[in-house]
Amino acid sequence: MDRSKKEALVAELRETFETSSLVVVTSQSGMTVSEVSDLRQKMRDAGAGYKVTKNTLVKLALKGTKFEHLDEVFTGPTAIAFSKDPVAAAKVVTDYRRSNEKISVVAGGLDGSGLDAAQVDALAKLPSLDELRAKLVGVIQAPATKVAGVLQAPAGQLARVFSAYGSSN
Repeated sequence: MDRSKKEALVAELRETFETSSLVVVTSQSGMTVSEVSDLRQKMRDAGAGYKVTKNTLVKLALKGTKFEHLDEVFTGPTAIAFSKDPVAAAKVVTDYRRSNEKISVVAGGLDGSGLDAAQVDALAKLPSLDELRAKLVGVIQAPATKVAGVLQAPAGQLARVFSAYGSSN
């Protein structure tokens, strides 16, 4: 790879680190191209990304970013999973790891805070932003539907009383 391509890749990685809120560093020894492609597709479906990286280039890209503390974990065959959603990448990696033991979580970073493998697993158990939004909308809508039901019940009973009174005369 020539110098200009390396510089472009470092700039792309730096942009990824600056726009992501979660980065998960994985060790993916022995994964086939089709397995990596499958994982990438699952990441894209979840709104996340996955890149097999060259450690020296990632270390250059990490300098000056909120994930600079991850510098020392880039040894051996590594890849990064990243997402703007604070749990999406962790969920996909954790789910994929259940069916493929060739991948493991090394460490992670959440908006500048360091995470170990156990913390990434715990993060993966949390609901995603979309799931939280859906729950919030449900909580907000529930009282409105209950109020509407309560308000309609007396009117319905009153209508039945009038109907019964009108038919008896």
